[in-house]
Amino acid sequence: MRVLLLTRYERLGSSSRVRFFQYVPYLTTHGMEIVPAPFFNDDYVRNLYAGRQVSLKTLLSAYLKRLSALAGSTSFDLLWIEKELFPWMPASFETLFHILNIPYIVDYDDAIFHRYDRHGSLLVRALLGRKIDSIMRQASMVIAGNEYLAERAVKAGSKNVEYLPSVVDVSQYMMTETISNSIFRIGWIGAPITALYLDLIRDAIELLSQESKVHLVLIGAGGIQPFPNVSMEILPWSEDIERGLSQKFDVGIMPLVDGLFERGKCGYKLIQYMASSLPVVASPVGVNQQIVEPRVNGYLAASSQEWFTALRDLRDDIQKRKMMGQAGRQKAEQMYNLQVTAPKLLTLLSSLTKT
Repeated sequence: MRVLLLTRYERLGSSSRVRFFQYVPYLTTHGMEIVPAPFFNDDYVRNLYAGRQVSLKTLLSAYLKRLSALAGSTSFDLLWIEKELFPWMPASFETLFHILNIPYIVDYDDAIFHRYDRHGSLLVRALLGRKIDSIMRQASMVIAGNEYLAERAVKAGSKNVEYLPSVVDVSQYMMTETISNSIFRIGWIGAPITALYLDLIRDAIELLSQESKVHLVLIGAGGIQPFPNVSMEILPWSEDIERGLSQKFDVGIMPLVDGLFERGKCGYKLIQYMASSLPVVASPVGVNQQIVEPRVNGYLAASSQEWFTALRDLRDDIQKRKMMGQAGRQKAEQMYNLQVTAPKLLTLLSSLTKT
């Protein structure tokens, strides 16, 4: 079975790495030929994270490269698409593949449809507001990373919607013994574009720091305003550092606003913390409410006071941190583990071939 893999990014892009590339070795060993054709290369992602403007030449090159990849699409048994074929363009090619009866699977790990249907421009909403619905409806299968995304696919008219959470290879994540430090280490991992959510917990962190020393470790945050009276460490992201979170954090956090786009997120950083045997504190938004079991593997916190209380509780009770970390690791192994979802994905892809 030959599969044309049409991702948004190369491996440096987290969505493409997590939802697609980490599965390729397993799929290949089970008889599939996976041919990657990313839209953007890693240089684009580096520039994006560094806040550098992307040139028109780079964008044009990406669109032309995607056109070239699609020119040979009829030689494949299946097209495996991340979100859409062409950003900010109508779903013309997806419609063409549907008409030609060329099967394609489309995968979503965030609410990209709100980029169009909630856009500030009336013209964008008019031209592209229902684009993703059209892609979902015409796809042979929609794979959704959470219920919010799956519900949108069903409402769009998709007849074949499957749930597959974002996962990690839990066996690759290090576990270290929970220890009592004189400085409480609060950790966050993400990208510069999502670091703005950290502003939601500034008051809670400030209040906590007035009681005892707090060390904030931010991985992949880029430039961010300092937290007053809090020691802060900003580290560059790498796959290796992802797997060693337990050596750097005492607790992992995921603050979010309760917005439509945020409800489409798949809680990937929470899963990374749990795989690292860390307790978690998160905003009760979207899938976070399924991943976090309050007082079992962490806390859900909606207000500054709730964030303060949860973090203080974990700071003061090392046994609770250990217990919650172990529960999180167990849940990650059972539900958010590459070893569990890879066979399911293989079955899903194998079920769709050209007739």
